[in-house]
Amino acid sequence: MRRALPRALATLRDQAVVWGGDQGMRLVRTARELLAPSPSRPSPTGLGPTVAEATAGMSPTRLQEIVATAGLQATHDPVSAVAALTALFTDPDRMSALLAQAPPEAHQVLGRLVWGPPYGEVTPDPTPPVRWLRDRGLLLPVTARTVVLPREVALHLRGGRAHRRIEPDAPSVTPDRTHRPQLVDANAAGQALAAVATVEELLTSWDQAGPAVLRAGGLAVRDLKRTAAALDTTEAIAAFWIELAYAAGLLASDGEADERYAPTPAYDDWVEAPPADRWAALATAWLPATRTAGVVGEQDAKGRTLSALGPDLDRSAAPEVRRRVLELLAGLPEGASATAEALLERLAWERPLRGTSDLRARLARFTLTEAELIGVTGRGALAGAGRALLEGGDPAAVLMPLLPEPVDHVLLQADLTAVAPGPLRRPLAQTLAVLADIESKGGATVYRFTPGSVRRALDAGQTASDLHAFLAEHSITPVPQPLAYLIDDVARRHGHLRVGAASAYVRCDDDSMLGEILADKRSAGLGLRRLAPTVLAATAEPAALLEGLRAMGFAPAAESHTGDVLVTRAGAHRTPPRTAPAPVPEGPPVPDATLLGAAVRAIRAGDLAATAVRKEPTPAAAGTPAGAGAGAGAPGELPRTSAAETLATVQAAALTGTAVWIGYVNADGAASQRVIAPVRVEGGFVTGYDHTADEVRTYPLHRITGVAELAEDHF
Repeated sequence: MRRALPRALATLRDQAVVWGGDQGMRLVRTARELLAPSPSRPSPTGLGPTVAEATAGMSPTRLQEIVATAGLQATHDPVSAVAALTALFTDPDRMSALLAQAPPEAHQVLGRLVWGPPYGEVTPDPTPPVRWLRDRGLLLPVTARTVVLPREVALHLRGGRAHRRIEPDAPSVTPDRTHRPQLVDANAAGQALAAVATVEELLTSWDQAGPAVLRAGGLAVRDLKRTAAALDTTEAIAAFWIELAYAAGLLASDGEADERYAPTPAYDDWVEAPPADRWAALATAWLPATRTAGVVGEQDAKGRTLSALGPDLDRSAAPEVRRRVLELLAGLPEGASATAEALLERLAWERPLRGTSDLRARLARFTLTEAELIGVTGRGALAGAGRALLEGGDPAAVLMPLLPEPVDHVLLQADLTAVAPGPLRRPLAQTLAVLADIESKGGATVYRFTPGSVRRALDAGQTASDLHAFLAEHSITPVPQPLAYLIDDVARRHGHLRVGAASAYVRCDDDSMLGEILADKRSAGLGLRRLAPTVLAATAEPAALLEGLRAMGFAPAAESHTGDVLVTRAGAHRTPPRTAPAPVPEGPPVPDATLLGAAVRAIRAGDLAATAVRKEPTPAAAGTPAGAGAGAGAPGELPRTSAAETLATVQAAALTGTAVWIGYVNADGAASQRVIAPVRVEGGFVTGYDHTADEVRTYPLHRITGVAELAEDHF
């Protein structure tokens, strides 16, 4: 352990946590404040406050009662009482003798607090073991219902150790399982292809009528459930795909009055790119993103549920944790994976947590899941494309040779399904996605033909002969007779009814069919009435009328004001041009070199002012009576001198070109100490080079509380 101490101190110095020489090291104030324990902010060591800190504000009578019960002699004041208790708790022999008298249940109470957190709740009438400990100061009250284990007692019970486990060396991340690198890359490539297809399927489903944007921003729970069902996955994974598309700039709100989510114009370029480039765009957006889909469904500090695409999903630690997890996997042999527990243990060692926060551990678990989903890893091991992504290379070039060549054919089967033996070429995939519904995915995709899917193709402007020709051209098996009959049957009925805007109307040459519609109870909500033997008017909108008639088993077609059949095509709705969301870190932005340089100068100047060696004041300097003091009192106090002495000292410093130490109170009443080299004193002001601010400044003499000369060898 001692051999590791120099390295640990060097690390603390590099991180600017500890400063000063080996004989006078000091902890920076911010670190000291963060390490100070409190009920709301436990110390990383699990230690509580000292006896002196815990008894601050305790009545002298109560202190004397604790001293007497602990077997100590009474003292004359609270300070000596606290010192007596501290001496007892830091004496190993006397503490062992005191604890030997404790009941067994008291040792159990101490055992629960010794390694932290050191705070515990008690009832107004505590149990005898707790009362025994409290009466002897082994537990000290914080509030009426809270007690704390003093630091001295905890250190005795720990055997003087601050931590339960001392680990000067990082725990190693060893391989859990090892696969052939080719197998890992192939598995990851399959996941990458599935990721691209899933994002395309998601955005295709939102192509024309995406879900509405909540008033507070984000996606409604019902829309997330509907999307998860459409993607045949869980809500958590659906939220990840939605957030991934948003991070890549492929999805945004349209900004209209009835605000909805829709693909952006960038999606049109993305969908036409090669699969490897499309995956690289997703992976490149995922790695630095601060938005964290894993917290969707949780509640924020105000009890509001976090929604997908909503605010408050940014976690500033996410990019760092994500990259670090991948770096740990990259450090293993190619094809090797590690357990989540080993990775979490290493991350916890590198970034010890203060308190009980587990955000970084959860972010690490999210990373492992998401990396596997997107294809950065395969079977838990970092893939070649993932390694290129991590190192800033071209992941698309690494992935491209691993992806199968798109095919231009399917296998039609007699059960009204078609099997795609691999990824389809884009024109074929687009047409088939309209003509059939995806039934299952994997190495081979299965499509199913239904009356609804065939009608969808006819609504898109295809005819029955077009569909027959398309299937015959792209199927390596003959078109099954049931499929040909299905297409002809739906086409024969398609467009027999015409729907237009009156608000809406229905016209049909067969007046008996219109009578059948009017007689059907399911048509009551459409507001239908007969205008002519072959025309019905409706109060419902044309889209609602179309859906209502289709739900009744009819196959109507929409028509324009000129009587022509309307052809609906996908991909009509787009948002205005949108840029991908930039990562939003919590807290202030990362400082640049100029700001860091100014901070370093200010810290050094403050250190100079705090450690400046001042001359000892002479009792009768400048006619000052003994005890009036020309200079400073105790360390850290501002110097106090008379106005005449202040003026004389700074004038002398200006003439000799020496530096002096002054106390200064600004217009807001804030006091500070500074080291200045006066160059001019006139008109009630002193102008000089301020070593504390590292610049020339002017100070009103009436705001200088006092002045003291520095030791001759200080500068």
